[in-house]
Amino acid sequence: MKRSGSADLPLHYGYVPTWLAERMAKLGLAVIENIVMDYGKDEVLRRLSDPFWFQSLGAVMGMDWHSSGITTSVMGALKKSVNPHSRELGIYICGGKGKHSKQTPAELLKIGETTGLDGNHLVRCSKLSAKVDNTAIQDGFQLYTHNFILSDTGKWAVVQQGMSDASSTARRYHWHSEQLTSFVDDPHTSIYGKNTGLILNMTDKLADTSRNGVMQIAAENPEAMIKEISHLVLPNHHDVKARDVDLKRLGAVLWLAHEKQPADFEDLLLLQGLGPRTLQSLALVSEVIHGTPSRFKDPARFSFAHGGKDGHPFAVPTKVYDETIGVLQNAIHKSKLGLSEQNEAIKRLHKIAENAEKDFTPNANFDQVIAKEREDSWKYGGRTVFGKAKPPVQQQLKLF
Repeated sequence: MKRSGSADLPLHYGYVPTWLAERMAKLGLAVIENIVMDYGKDEVLRRLSDPFWFQSLGAVMGMDWHSSGITTSVMGALKKSVNPHSRELGIYICGGKGKHSKQTPAELLKIGETTGLDGNHLVRCSKLSAKVDNTAIQDGFQLYTHNFILSDTGKWAVVQQGMSDASSTARRYHWHSEQLTSFVDDPHTSIYGKNTGLILNMTDKLADTSRNGVMQIAAENPEAMIKEISHLVLPNHHDVKARDVDLKRLGAVLWLAHEKQPADFEDLLLLQGLGPRTLQSLALVSEVIHGTPSRFKDPARFSFAHGGKDGHPFAVPTKVYDETIGVLQNAIHKSKLGLSEQNEAIKRLHKIAENAEKDFTPNANFDQVIAKEREDSWKYGGRTVFGKAKPPVQQQLKLF
C-alpha cells in the first residue's frame, strides 16, 4: 500500500457548534453522493486519500481552513451522514477520535458479515496502518484519531492524525489500498513534515537488513531521511491572507458570480434564480466534487464558499449554506429520477469558472473582498462560535 500523503496542521482546540455540524453532515453527504453517482464509489476513497482535497473539503464545509480540527470534524460529519446510506452508496466509514477509534475492529467485522468481505483482513489492515504511523515511523507524533473508510468492493483508505506536544502541531496521514504490496517494505509514497532532524523509519526499503536483525537479535536501528512529495503544511495564522490562495482562480469565481450574470451562459440557465452569493459558493462546491487534483493546491480558497466557524475569512453565511445544500440535494434527487439536467449544470459550473481564468487578471482588492463579505454577513445569516453577525452600526451625521 502506498501512503498517499500527509498534512501538517497547527493544533486548534475548540468545538463545532450544532448549527454547523448539522450543515457539514448534509453538505458532506451531498458531495459524496455526487462523486459516487458521477465517478464511482472507489473514487471517494481516492479523494479522501489526497491531503489537499481533504483540506479543501473541510474548508468548503465552513471549518477553520488550516486547523487540526478539520480532520475529526469532517470525518465525524461524513460518518454521521454517509453510514445510514452505506448499502446504497457502497461506502462505509469506521473509527473516529479517541475511544471511537478503538471500535474500528468491531465495526469492520460487522461490515464483513453484511457485505461478505473478509472482516479479519480489514481489521489487520487497519491495525497495521496505525502501527506503521505510530510506531514504525518515529516522527514525534502519537495517533489520537483513526478512520478506516472502505467500499463494498474491498478497497479502502485510512485517514488518521497524530499530535506532537513538542511542536504544538498535528500531522494527518492518508493511506490508500490501491497499490498494496507490503506494510513493512517501503509502504509509503512519501512521509512529510517540517524537518526536525533525522527520523527513524523502520519501513524504508533501506532498512531491510535492520528489520531482519531486529527479528533475530533486536540489532541496530537504521536512520533514514524521509522523502518529500505530496505534502501540505499550513501556517499558524488564523486569517486568510492573499498569499494563501491562488488569486487568479478565486478572482475568476468571484467575477463569474458577482459580475457576469448566469443568464449569459446557456449552460447555467437551469441555475437561474440563485443569488450571486449562492452561485459563488456553488461554484467552489462544484470544484470540490468535479475538480482535478491540481485544483486543490490552495485549500484556503475554498473557505470563500462558506467562511469559517471562527470568522476567518468571514462568518459562516448560514442562509447561503442552506441554499447551496438545497440546490445539491434537489439535483441529486432529480438525477435519481432520470432528470440530470440540473446536476449537469452544476458539474459544468466549475468548468466555466476554470475557463474564465485563462484571460483573467486579478486585481489587488483581496482585502476589500473579505471586508465586503464581513460587512454583508448579517444579510446571509452569518454565524461564528462567538455569535450571530450584526448589521454595521450606522453613524449619524452631525448637523453642526
